[in-house]
Amino acid sequence: MQTEMFKHVFLTGPPGNTRRSVLLSVLRPVEGVGKTTLVQKACEALMSSGVGVEGFYTEEVREAGRRVGFDVVTVAGERGHLSRIRDIAGVSHGRREYTVGQYVVDLPSFENLALPLFRNVGSANGGSRKVFVIDEIGKMELFSQSFIRAVRQTLDSSACTVLGTIPVPKGKPLGLVEEVRCRRDVKVFTVSKENRNVILQDIVSALQESLKQMA
Repeated sequence: MQTEMFKHVFLTGPPGNTRRSVLLSVLRPVEGVGKTTLVQKACEALMSSGVGVEGFYTEEVREAGRRVGFDVVTVAGERGHLSRIRDIAGVSHGRREYTVGQYVVDLPSFENLALPLFRNVGSANGGSRKVFVIDEIGKMELFSQSFIRAVRQTLDSSACTVLGTIPVPKGKPLGLVEEVRCRRDVKVFTVSKENRNVILQDIVSALQESLKQMA
């Protein structure tokens, strides 16, 4: 039997989902399907087997039980703002304002934390025995042209295998999201509430297979 050849693994939500198409696991984390949680569990399994993991997750921020925004959190534990609701974000003081719904995106904060991760991914030890996490490629992150370039360069490089998340295909397509989805070297797992508790081993196995192919 011929082995399927791919280099990167991405998780997406189920097609036909009627909730917001932007940032399924970020903007609707309680009602979402748990892509970020699966990514984190997969990374824990990989690190326990000696695989190097770098990159970032996106997490919601709550105050007094109210969702007020989202942060970027690196695998190493550094944290920075991605967005805040308008009444907390304040005035942009002359800067161009980027918004998704009620959220104001803090583009400088996102870029200052995320972009150096891309620049450093090929410089540390570990070579192709490394997984780079991009959670996620969504509408907020895509305001950054530098982020778009960095994602493309990382996917094209031989420095690592990428484990990432992309939003469900609904509404107006996001260019880079569809580009990633259609790449021949990307394996896409569709995560649903029905399979999210059993799909973890399939994801880990796919990443291990990719790392083996790259070795």
